[in-house]
Amino acid sequence: MYKFDAEKVKNECVQWIRDFFEENGKGCNAVLGISGGKDSSIVAALCVEALGKDRVIGVLMPNGEQADIDMAKLLVSHLGIRHYIINIKDAVDGLINSIPFELSTQSITNLPPRIRMSTVYAVSQTHNGRVANTCNLSEDWVGYSTRYGDSVGDFSPCSNITVQEMKQIGRLLGLPSVLVDKVPSDGLCGKTDEDNLGFTYAELDRYIREGVIDNPESKAKIDRLHKLNLFKLQLMPAFVPSV
Repeated sequence: MYKFDAEKVKNECVQWIRDFFEENGKGCNAVLGISGGKDSSIVAALCVEALGKDRVIGVLMPNGEQADIDMAKLLVSHLGIRHYIINIKDAVDGLINSIPFELSTQSITNLPPRIRMSTVYAVSQTHNGRVANTCNLSEDWVGYSTRYGDSVGDFSPCSNITVQEMKQIGRLLGLPSVLVDKVPSDGLCGKTDEDNLGFTYAELDRYIREGVIDNPESKAKIDRLHKLNLFKLQLMPAFVPSV
């Protein structure tokens, strides 16, 4: 049976972050979007342990009013990191109003995460930074991220760590339980992740790690989503001319 050693993985991840910055940006800052959810909280805490709080910058990006903005503020206060609050509503509304046709519902849903990532990169480039991707393995497995939104970054500490494993690491890092155990939501459509997906992260994580799943309907959904969304995890296909 698969057994996860949270302390070992946490320590290895911290060292991996240090090594990344040593090779790809010595003296640079880690910059990341802070949503108030567990993933950005845990990635921020890992970066603080790896680099020190003075080299981690959080970017809080409400789209108008954000119901759980207090959770994001709690995180940056708990870690003692520099942060900026940048409201993206004007940018989102301005772009929607400038497009000469009605956008699809999915386009409108995915626009804020893409604007947020542009914002994080603007902050990062101005502050000698490298952008941290905050996705985890469970979300990536079923494509639960926005392409060129929260799915990108310069380094990804947790993209091979499942949701259940992330929680264990978050507790080891001493994060407030309200952040670690917060019900995951994309903050876009008003539903929880599990409502949208149609299965639980516990089911998904066990299937990923052990290949075991009890509900055949959940298995079919997971297999379908994984196949449909593999392109998000791969490099852009590029034509190679014959020579």
